[in-house]
Amino acid sequence: MDIGEPLKNLGSVEIDALQELILNLEAEAWLEQDYRQKEYDVHRYTKSIVMVFTDGSGWPNIEVSKQPGWDRLAEAAVPVMHGLIEEHYPTGGTIIRAMAAKLLAGGKIKPHRDSHPSFHHGHRIHVPISTNDRVRFMIDGRPYKFQVGQAYEINNQLQHSVMNKGEEDRITLIFDYVPPNLIDRSQH
Repeated sequence: MDIGEPLKNLGSVEIDALQELILNLEAEAWLEQDYRQKEYDVHRYTKSIVMVFTDGSGWPNIEVSKQPGWDRLAEAAVPVMHGLIEEHYPTGGTIIRAMAAKLLAGGKIKPHRDSHPSFHHGHRIHVPISTNDRVRFMIDGRPYKFQVGQAYEINNQLQHSVMNKGEEDRITLIFDYVPPNLIDRSQH
């Protein structure tokens, strides 16, 4: 969504339970689903544990489905997501995508804009779980450093990219929230 600025810091967020859960998952959990990596070239250096997802087909009459990551992460992730929504956005909307996303050490996400109409209407929220000093998130040509324990909304209508030149993977909870006035979910 075009939020009128490249990045909005949503402030501190309590992630201890979510962080402990994600950082202690077995390696296989990151390999269960590779749709994003195969479908979108910019995500080839990433791995994801997807909780809910839509490909956006039929927008705005979309199907959002629970994915394998739901059982792994929902208990700790849903309170984080709902807390941010209640504090910063109109309630009653729909989380149309939610996942833990890992950018591998040495990996990059090439410059891109999120172009599907669902990205024009949804707030894209990032909650860093782990990072390092050599991660650079670029939005509209400017570098940003995301801090663990903070939440951010990015303007995904501006060109953005991420580089992880560090030796540790970067892990972020990412979710897309569409406010109630921007999507009709009454049919589902």
